[in-house]
Amino acid sequence: MNFKQSFSLALKSLKTSKMRSFLTMLGIIIGVAAVIILTSMVDSMKQLMVDEFESMGTNLITVNITGRGGNRTVNPEDMIKLVEEKDTLAAVSPNITIPAYMKNGNENQSVSCIGTSENYHEINNLEISSGRYLSYVDVERRQKCCVIGSYIAKSVFEGMDPVGQIVKLNGNSFTVVGVAAEKAGSTQGGQDDRIYLPYTVARTLTFMSRISNYSFSAADKDRLDEAISDIEEALYKVYQNDDYYTVVSVSAILDTLDELTGTLTLILVGIAGISLLVGGIGIMNIMLVSVTERTREIGVRKSLGATPWNILSQFVVEAATTSGCGGILGIFVGIGGAYLLCSMMNMKTIITAGSVIIAFSVSAAIGIAFGYFPAKKAAKLNPIDALRHD
Repeated sequence: MNFKQSFSLALKSLKTSKMRSFLTMLGIIIGVAAVIILTSMVDSMKQLMVDEFESMGTNLITVNITGRGGNRTVNPEDMIKLVEEKDTLAAVSPNITIPAYMKNGNENQSVSCIGTSENYHEINNLEISSGRYLSYVDVERRQKCCVIGSYIAKSVFEGMDPVGQIVKLNGNSFTVVGVAAEKAGSTQGGQDDRIYLPYTVARTLTFMSRISNYSFSAADKDRLDEAISDIEEALYKVYQNDDYYTVVSVSAILDTLDELTGTLTLILVGIAGISLLVGGIGIMNIMLVSVTERTREIGVRKSLGATPWNILSQFVVEAATTSGCGGILGIFVGIGGAYLLCSMMNMKTIITAGSVIIAFSVSAAIGIAFGYFPAKKAAKLNPIDALRHD
């Protein structure tokens, strides 16, 4: 009996007892679907985070300085001078984040304010939809002007052109000179719910003498490591210890993110693989029952000249066909489930061909592996004893 005949008999066997076949395949279906859904969810979440980080610019380098007190300090002028001296660096912006309350009618609305220089929007890929961003003059002269996010523009000004309007922050009046383009769906508390001020003004509002956060832009992404080294070298000269500052690039964050999601994917796939093992045990169990039920058939075939290899291959093909059909059904269930869950979470659905191929291949391999023992038992049956079996 060749493979084609064995496969045809396997399909007939599945059609004969549909419910039993479905229950046998259920573990495989769940396992394959779980692998596809989980890998799709991880890939979709990873892509969402990657898009978020890349929107800030792949050349972005963030510096956080904790300092060590005394006279060893770094000020914005030192950082600006560093950019001018190093050709690996393109721009720098001091950053001061301050909580603030904005007057909105008769209510005070909590907003996040960031004090920046005129270079911040270029470093962080912040586009301006109307008006302009802060200028060098605004920063140098400590002018009370600001750029607002799209959420604030919609929620506060309700269709009016915000440019030229006045907003009150902690009791201080600021003139709106620009509106930032939407980046994160204009949701409250997100990137679009921010106000950007000159850092010199933010510094006076908070009475902050030392600035601890800076954003740098590397001149070339291919020289990102050199740019980081230049910054670290300059900071080390001041503090003589690298425990007092951290220098991190978006690329380094993306590399770490890639490692974490890769590990998470392996863990989740391993957990989902347990369902495939359970499905394999179910296939082995039903194949043992099938061997018992078809003992006389095996005896007749052997008495007519069927070799142990013929019997073995037939039952292995049946087990592989059962798990393969379960794998195909699992693929459809997994793809449908991935699209449903990702749409519910407002994420782009990402299903890789690799996850589908691996899930199906493992399901077929499990069918062969767990079907081998029952098939071997059938191949070893004595024809005389098999013919006497009731």
